[in-house]
Amino acid sequence: MNSTEPSLESHGAAPKQGASGSTPPAGGEAHNVQWERSAIEQWVQATLKEQRIARRWKYGLRLAWLVFLAALVWLGVDKGGVQNTGTSHPHTAVVEIKGEIASGGEASAELIVSSMRSAFEDDGAQAVVLLVNSPGGSPVQAGIINDEIHRMKLLHKKPVYVVVEETCASAAYYIAVAADQIFVDKASVVGSIGVLMDGFGFTGLMEKLGVERRLMTAGPNKGFLDPFSPQTEKQREFAQAMLNQIHQQFIAAVKAGRGDRLKEKPETFSGLFWTGDQAVQMGLADHLGNLDYVAREIVKAPDIVDYTRRENVAERLVKRFGASMGESMARAMHTAPVLR
Repeated sequence: MNSTEPSLESHGAAPKQGASGSTPPAGGEAHNVQWERSAIEQWVQATLKEQRIARRWKYGLRLAWLVFLAALVWLGVDKGGVQNTGTSHPHTAVVEIKGEIASGGEASAELIVSSMRSAFEDDGAQAVVLLVNSPGGSPVQAGIINDEIHRMKLLHKKPVYVVVEETCASAAYYIAVAADQIFVDKASVVGSIGVLMDGFGFTGLMEKLGVERRLMTAGPNKGFLDPFSPQTEKQREFAQAMLNQIHQQFIAAVKAGRGDRLKEKPETFSGLFWTGDQAVQMGLADHLGNLDYVAREIVKAPDIVDYTRRENVAERLVKRFGASMGESMARAMHTAPVLR
C-alpha cells in the first residue's frame, strides 16, 4: 500500500548495529583525548597572552611614574618667572597680579608672595612694581599679600609701586594700598571698597513645585546658607555683622596705606568705583602713569625684569596626569576602590 505520510526510514537496507551514535565508533576515545589536549593548549596560550599584557601594563605604568617623577623634579627647578640672581644688573622688578585673587589660582597669595620674595632678594632690583589688573577676590588672600608687602619693604628697604592697567578693585585695591605709590591710567577702574556675599533662595519656587527640602543638621544654624532653606532674621543679622567686620578691616587697611593722601568722602567706602582720574583726585591713587613710565622716571631703572611666578604647561599636565595615573594604577593593581 502506498502512503503519503513521511517516513523516518530511508529506502534500502536497515542500518546495522554500531553505525548509529548509540555505540562509539572505533578510535573515538583517542579523538576525545586529542580534543582535550587542544583545549588545554589554547587555554595555556590565552593565559600566557594575558600575563604578557599584564606585564606590559606593569612596565608601562612604571615608566609613566618615572616620567611623572622626572616632571616633578623639573618643576622643582623651573617655577616660572626669574629666580634670584643675587648680584644682577640694576633693573625694575615686576610682579603681575591678574585675574581673580583666590587660593589655588595664579593670583593666589602663595604665588604672589613667592614672586615678590624673589624680586626683593635680588640685589639688582631697585624697586618692586606690582602690575595689577584684577576685579578682586578673597579678602584673606589679599590680606596676606598686604601684610607681606609691609614686611618685605621694611626688611629689604626697597620701594614698592603699583601700576594699574584696566582694573584695581576690591581685594586688588586692598593689596595696592600697601604700596608706596599707586599709578593708574585715566580710564582705569579703581575702588570698590566693600565686601559682599551672594547666593540664591529657592524656597518659594520649591513650594510652588511641591518639593520638600530634607536637610538634617546638628546645630540650628548649620545650614543657614543653604539656598533651599529659609533664612531667619537672626541669621541674616549674623551674616551682615560678619561682612561689616571684614569691611572695617578693609577700611583700616586703606586708611593706614593712604594716610593723609586720602580725601575721604561719604561714598569713599560705599563700594563704588571710579576712573583713574577720579581716583587721583580722591587720593585713592597718586599719579597717572604706566609701567614704562614708572621704571624710567620713578625707579630710574628702565630695564624691566618679570619675576611673576606662573603655573607653566608642565605643571598643568602633571596635575592632570597625576589624577589620571592614580585612577589607572588603582584599576590595574586592584589595590584601591574607584568610585564612578
